[in-house]
Amino acid sequence: MDKNEMKTPEEKADDLYKSWLSPKDVEFVSPEAEKSYRERVTRIIDAIQLRQAPDRVPVTPTFSLFPALDNEMTCEEAMYNYDKLNRAWEKTLTEFEPDAYTGPGVALPGPVLDILNYKQLKWPGHGVSPYHIYQFVEMEYVKADEFYDAFIEDPSDFMLRVYLPRISPVLKPFEKLRPIRESICYYMDMLKNLVVWGTPEFQAALDAIKKAGVEALKWATKLKEFNKWAQAAGFPLMRASAHAAAPYDVIGDFFRATTGVMTDMYRRPDKLIEAQKKLVPILIKMAVDGAKESRHPIVSLELHKGAAYFMSDDQFKKFYWPGLRDVMIGLINEGIVPMPLFEGDYTPRLEVIKDIPKGKAIYWFETVDRNKAKEILSDTACFKGNVPVTLLNIGTPQDVKDNVKELIDVVGKGGGLIVDCGIWFDEAKHENVKAMVNFTKEYGVYR
Repeated sequence: MDKNEMKTPEEKADDLYKSWLSPKDVEFVSPEAEKSYRERVTRIIDAIQLRQAPDRVPVTPTFSLFPALDNEMTCEEAMYNYDKLNRAWEKTLTEFEPDAYTGPGVALPGPVLDILNYKQLKWPGHGVSPYHIYQFVEMEYVKADEFYDAFIEDPSDFMLRVYLPRISPVLKPFEKLRPIRESICYYMDMLKNLVVWGTPEFQAALDAIKKAGVEALKWATKLKEFNKWAQAAGFPLMRASAHAAAPYDVIGDFFRATTGVMTDMYRRPDKLIEAQKKLVPILIKMAVDGAKESRHPIVSLELHKGAAYFMSDDQFKKFYWPGLRDVMIGLINEGIVPMPLFEGDYTPRLEVIKDIPKGKAIYWFETVDRNKAKEILSDTACFKGNVPVTLLNIGTPQDVKDNVKELIDVVGKGGGLIVDCGIWFDEAKHENVKAMVNFTKEYGVYR
């Protein structure tokens, strides 16, 4: 048995925390940078574990394409000029000095999307203004009768031969593949299944994948270069290069769309639950592998369809929370800190989402009643976010300070708070972001 498998969740978490505190292959630019790095990580770990940091509340503004726009780049440039984007991010981190950062990876590689003729996004210069971030295109990419049984039987085969050709026309020839499992029989079956690989259209698809892979590697290399610079300068990454999700959202976002998955709750409730159970170990493994590779304890989960106005309380308890909780518990058992972003209003869900181990997760809220969240979750999960995006976009610095003061006064007592915007942000006023960061550092001191 692997030694790591014999460790308790607490021991696994300690290992990842230590890796985060002492990043591998990072040579700090100065003793001061190393000291700042460790202090910043320590603040966040204390907040996660519901302790009061030695000095103050941590602040981690989740920049999306704000560094690009704030440095006179367009969103289109951000997705096509990796070097220029890295320089913009360097300037932003140096000026704002957050306790952690998310990195320029949110600017997806435009050339890769071009090559694949990707259908699930509209991006700057391709359906969206050059000055606006990309937009997700939700559609019912598969009907219920072609999704559930096929996915439950063999997720890999479904993804390869059904789903990928739907979201990238370049990959349409994959529809003609025979299931790989059918190569298990006599050698003639394997050879017959290879014929399609030699057709001109399939060769063209393979050439496109190769070209996209080369460009994706170039993009990933630039991200790695930036992360190396940022950490050496004293800025820790806020999360691992891995994601998880609520199984219900995966089905609704990517396969069945919002209306499809909603009707499935009524027409195919058992299949919907069975498909979610199939997804749970897949999502856990993806996140665990990414966290171990990154040597980082935090994994994010962006949640989309569980807010109060999407389903009833009973539906949330039956169809949404069980799968999400299973994923989070799976991560916690591997020593990982799940950080779900609860998009929309989650005030009515607080009693339900309290059901996780104490001090093992970060709950990132977009909209929630702060007083109720503090009352119900103060002994359960670290509170992050809830500073309104609209305030950063159209408010004044004083508006921002007033909001952050209330957040610290209500939620920050005794620790367990990370100040951040309620969601990723792009078009914020420079002075408002500055106010959020600086005021937290000035006012959020533990006395």
